Amino acid sequence: MDAVLLNGLTLAYIGDAVYEIYIRQYALNLNLTKVNDLHKKAIQYTNASFQAKAIHYLIDNHFLEEDEIKIYKRGRNSHVHTARKNVDLSEYLDATGFEALIGYLYLNDQKNRLEKIIEISIDLD
Repeated sequence: MDAVLLNGLTLAYIGDAVYEIYIRQYALNLNLTKVNDLHKKAIQYTNASFQAKAIHYLIDNHFLEEDEIKIYKRGRNSHVHTARKNVDLSEYLDATGFEALIGYLYLNDQKNRLEKIIEISIDLD
C-alpha cells in the first residue's frame, strides 16, 4: 500500500489508532494499574487540543521534513466541517493533521521517526 496515495482522513483514521496504542503503552509503563487512572493519563495526550499543540511545536521548531508537513496539511485540510464538542474547529483540524502524519509514518514503516515524534509530543506535557 502506498500511503502517499491515501487521503488525509484515511491516514488520520489509522494514525489515531496507532497513536492511541503508543500512548496507552506509555501509561502502562508509568505503572498505573487502575483503568480509570490509565484512561485519564491517555486522554491527556490523545485529545485534540494536545495533538494540535504537539504538531505546532514540531512545526515551529523545524522538526518536520517537507514531505511530513505536506502530509500534515493533507490531514488538516480534509473536508471536516464539525469538531467534537469542547474543541474548536481549528484545533480539531490540526489534530487530524497530526494523526494523518502518524498514520503516514506507520504505513511507511518509519518506526524510528514515528516513535521520535510521539516521544517529543509526550515530552510536551
